[in-house]
Amino acid sequence: MYDGIESPGRNDECWCGSGKKYKKCHRDFDEKLQRLWDEGEEVLPRSLLKTPADIEGIKRSAEVNVGALDYVEAHIEAGVTTADIDRWVHDYCIERGAVPADLNYEGFPKSVCTSINEVVCHGIPSEDEVLRDGDIVNVDMSTILGGYFSDSSRMFCIGQVDPEWRRLVEVTKRSVEAGMEAVRPWAHLGDVSAAVNKVATDAGFSVVREFGGHGCGIEFHEDPFVSFVEMAGTGPILVPGMCFTIEPMVNMGKADIDMTDPNGWTVRTADGLPSAQWEVQVVVTESGFELISW
Repeated sequence: MYDGIESPGRNDECWCGSGKKYKKCHRDFDEKLQRLWDEGEEVLPRSLLKTPADIEGIKRSAEVNVGALDYVEAHIEAGVTTADIDRWVHDYCIERGAVPADLNYEGFPKSVCTSINEVVCHGIPSEDEVLRDGDIVNVDMSTILGGYFSDSSRMFCIGQVDPEWRRLVEVTKRSVEAGMEAVRPWAHLGDVSAAVNKVATDAGFSVVREFGGHGCGIEFHEDPFVSFVEMAGTGPILVPGMCFTIEPMVNMGKADIDMTDPNGWTVRTADGLPSAQWEVQVVVTESGFELISW
């Protein structure tokens, strides 16, 4: 096979764990993947496709991830510190037998990323960082439960937010929704990218090039990288079982970013104008997609 993985014999058990014979389960599916590869399409290895058991495990992890963000949504307000948010998320996960995936990931010191105003991503929570009326903040968290990873983020508007900043937040959310609508089996990942980009740029905003979505489920970050500046009809084929995030970072001004913060993590817009991000996690199905974490 194209991915170097030996396929089962016709009457052997299928690789997907269904218990069915290969000829009655994924043989035709695998042959289609091979044909697409032979035609020059980019096809991810089958090792990245999630089985039904994997998807159920990811969903259980996502229940915690979504629940923690719901808790943040119910309690966030002016006067809250980003360290408060970090404690909320950490405690919510631990109380449910889960682990915050961000904590100690490649040295990241906290359980969640909190990115305010001009911070594009990877803001580090701090006792000194107090949310104020007019701020916009992204809370980005990931959860490990039973060995499965879930990942999503939300934007929050604190008090009376400038109308153009609020529009940035709303347009970014609509761009994610457009990306989800473009997820169709046997289409291209570039279709998702183009749909996201069009909504953002038609509104007069710009899309960050250096960061994007990613595969997720068995590991925190898996292939493919999900860019939001690619053309429709390009990139990997969207195959049922692919699980990935859609998480554009949309800037009010130019797309250029500043990665010079001494902490080695926090990324800002180069022009100091605000940025927004929403993130969802989806799995490609035979008929479209299923939303797993939001």
